[in-house]
Amino acid sequence: MKRSTIKAWFLVHKWSSLVSTLFLLMLCVTGLPLIFHDEIDALTGEDYEASLSGAPSADGGVPLDDMLDVALAERPGEVPLFMAFSQDSPLLTVTTGPAPDAPGSDMTLLFLDRSSGEVIGPAPSGGVMEFFLQLHTDLFLGLPGMLFLGAMGALFVVALVSGVVLYAPFMRRLRFGTLRTDRSPRVKTLDQHNLLGITALGWMLVVGVTGTINALADPLVDNWRNGELAEMTAQYANDAPLDPAHYSSLDAAMASAQSALSGRSPQFIGFPGGDWSTGHHYAVFFQGDRALTQHLLTPALIDARSAELTDARAMPMVNQALMMSKPLHFGDYGGLPLKLIWAILTLATIWVLWTGLILWFRRSSSRIERRIDEIATGAARSMPV
Repeated sequence: MKRSTIKAWFLVHKWSSLVSTLFLLMLCVTGLPLIFHDEIDALTGEDYEASLSGAPSADGGVPLDDMLDVALAERPGEVPLFMAFSQDSPLLTVTTGPAPDAPGSDMTLLFLDRSSGEVIGPAPSGGVMEFFLQLHTDLFLGLPGMLFLGAMGALFVVALVSGVVLYAPFMRRLRFGTLRTDRSPRVKTLDQHNLLGITALGWMLVVGVTGTINALADPLVDNWRNGELAEMTAQYANDAPLDPAHYSSLDAAMASAQSALSGRSPQFIGFPGGDWSTGHHYAVFFQGDRALTQHLLTPALIDARSAELTDARAMPMVNQALMMSKPLHFGDYGGLPLKLIWAILTLATIWVLWTGLILWFRRSSSRIERRIDEIATGAARSMPV
């Protein structure tokens, strides 16, 4: 690799790292408690599911129409927006709002026990965990904040790739994992930065890519609604939204959906008029039956007036990638052991980012040139003579 090429990669690595580092540090610090959100909710008594036992709500219990009536009785004058199921307990949630297209700030989430038909209570206030989640996902700025953090995630991926390009020729002069403890503090910091960076590289790439995909959640859902969902429901395009008073039986709609997608479990229902449905359909989203496929959703659209199946087809690959990236981003695939690994790697990433800042503050033009020379020398020595 020529010296000019190395210098170009060095500049790419430097600026992609510098621009994103402070935001990435914030994401790592807020992401740590979010990895253990289930465990924290259980400790603080905000995990309703942990207090329930019995048959999963997705498989049976009190009829869905009755559960919906119970929820709406708690919120008179509001309409249903979502109904979600637990796969491990009788817990069922119903989200309501003043209108089918109500914004998130006007929605109310209720927890119910499908084995008894009783209301457990409203959603916990959230507190610190809710603060961390919103800061981590959108900086309290909504979609602009999500897209900005997505751009920082993309820069993080660029920094990782450029770091590998620089690391490979430089380390041809040294054994892998070498820490030159007899050198200056800056060299020792550089070796720590390189070693932890290359060790956690695979994980950091996964988190960076999934974080970037997650930031595109709203545009991806809108694209699905305006594309494939619109195609599936083209015959209703010019009809006025269905009045909630004319909704058909939810149990009948679920039966129609399950007849089309037997062997799968319903994860949630989007009611007519919401972001995940149309003005005329219940959208019943089914998940797979394995650890990986349980995050791949297949929607069945049911005519909300007649409870008859309109269509059922898998979401586009890019939307499926979004569904899988969310739990992968937070290590939700393998229980507590995987979460502990995620936490350790997050701490390693914090150290890589911090040491990168230290190296920047200790920079000088002569040191940077010497660094480029070191990399170039390593590349030259690795070439056949």
